[in-house]
Amino acid sequence: MNRSQRKRPLALIVDDEADIRELLEITLLRMEVDTACAADLAEAREALARQSFDLCLLDMRLPDGDGIELVREISKRYPQTPVAMITAHGSMETAVEALKAGAFDFVSKPVDLPVLRKLVNTALQRETAGPSPEESREQESPLHGKSAAMQEIRTLIAKLARSEAPVHITGESGTGKELAARLIHQLGPRSDKPFVAVNCGAIPHELMESELFGHRKGSFTGAISDNKGLFLEADGGTLFLDEVADLPLSMQVKLLRAIQEKKVRPVGATRELPVDVRIISATHQNLAARVEEGLFRQDLYYRLNVIELTMPSLRERPEDIPELTGHLLRSIASNYQQPVPRIERAALKALQQYSFPGNVRELENILERAFALCEGDSIRREDLGPLSAAQPAVAANAGQQPGCAPRPDENLDDFLARIERDVLEEALVASRWNKTAAAKRLGISFRSLRYRLSKLGLDE
Repeated sequence: MNRSQRKRPLALIVDDEADIRELLEITLLRMEVDTACAADLAEAREALARQSFDLCLLDMRLPDGDGIELVREISKRYPQTPVAMITAHGSMETAVEALKAGAFDFVSKPVDLPVLRKLVNTALQRETAGPSPEESREQESPLHGKSAAMQEIRTLIAKLARSEAPVHITGESGTGKELAARLIHQLGPRSDKPFVAVNCGAIPHELMESELFGHRKGSFTGAISDNKGLFLEADGGTLFLDEVADLPLSMQVKLLRAIQEKKVRPVGATRELPVDVRIISATHQNLAARVEEGLFRQDLYYRLNVIELTMPSLRERPEDIPELTGHLLRSIASNYQQPVPRIERAALKALQQYSFPGNVRELENILERAFALCEGDSIRREDLGPLSAAQPAVAANAGQQPGCAPRPDENLDDFLARIERDVLEEALVASRWNKTAAAKRLGISFRSLRYRLSKLGLDE
């Protein structure tokens, strides 16, 4: 009987211990989930060949082999059947190995029944929660671009959404790491639950435990009321740990325990509280290098980095810039309730030749400034501001001219402001501080020049 003909879900339980099989059967039947049982890999393969299952609960160690072998087979031959591994308590390395092989999630022995029930409910929601990878490719995605790199990213995200495995997203600043994390959440079975994002580098170290795990009223000076914390706010959904490399070592230990035990203890509380979240992390730093330097715990690194998703930089996909530019200009024009301007060919070519150290975020900033300052209904190359004076992107082995890269002590905004200031001052000096002549020299309107000078404090 196939799934469409069944009135109730059907789960396959694979375990060589009869009492464990009985416990799981009773629990699932009370949840109105029918069951079939197998005591080893051979029986499990026969059952899978006979009929389709909505879920498989699979023991790691079986008399005739390793359960991970069957995880790989099911992932390849029956991809619509989620597999949850049953592992020995504390065997986190084995659990991570199972997730890498394609397991949906894991539960430790002795089986915690409330945890098991949550896992089963989440697994069964997958059938109606999100589109298949093929359907996802056909839908409008917030990750724009037709390059091979972006097509691969969208396909991988659609697959990751159907798993519970922790995902670590890497990539330069401005490449859309949080956007990718939100998309994984939206396409998955937790989409109707909260998506909670936290920038680990923005929380003071002394408040980090309270922010993540919560606190009880009076537990420290200033704790005037209970705070549930971000883990419990995300309960049932997804917790996105951005810039996770900035976590202090003392907090890394507590985070690892919370992830492994699926429990948190608020500051000042006497007991731990169960929590069910999917963890997605991200950083623009090299986390493996941080491990080598002793600045990041290796066990936490392996727990977070079960599956790695690398967001490509904008300079790696210049063919996507026209589509991105059109999308961003439509969004900017909508925000200002103005017509969408046309972008001239020379301006678009300049964007495609630029290296974009700030990636898509920098492109958006450049276009918003150009939208505010352009004359008429089109954006010219000159409206792109400091981009027209900056070093364009060339071959990777070509050298940059001095001053065309951010200094170690400045961020992207400071770098762009410095470049713009230098260009304006040079034009003013060459025009003997005649603003009308300077504007003409730069190919911009007098109003645009006056705005830029005021913004940079050069109007006097």
